[in-house]
Amino acid sequence: MNIPANLKYTKDHEWVSIDGDIATVGITHFAQKELGDIVYVEVETLDQTLEKDEVFGTVEAVKTVSDLFLPLSGEIIEFNDDLESKPESVNLDPYGAGWMIKVKISNQDEIDSLLSNEAYKELIGA
Repeated sequence: MNIPANLKYTKDHEWVSIDGDIATVGITHFAQKELGDIVYVEVETLDQTLEKDEVFGTVEAVKTVSDLFLPLSGEIIEFNDDLESKPESVNLDPYGAGWMIKVKISNQDEIDSLLSNEAYKELIGA
């Protein structure tokens, strides 16, 4: 299972890539595998400021709909528009083309609460 060492993770199976005060967020390889074929990603919180752990959108798979939780407080500044026409990118490349949102981080201290790749591996039993 692919769990890149350069990313941070949440217990809700989101991954986070941090570049200064901007975080790119998606769901992990484990999460997309558990969900199955993803048919739709909905994010209606663009340009909104949300708190850590608030729902920022949903991902719809063939069998289920799952909430997406914001890993860090901040303003959602970008949505991956490619997912509107190609939601399967989340399955095919969850850490690349399948990214979901970019967030302008409002509380850098929250980064410390994210999981390392080793801690995430323990969480999912990998």
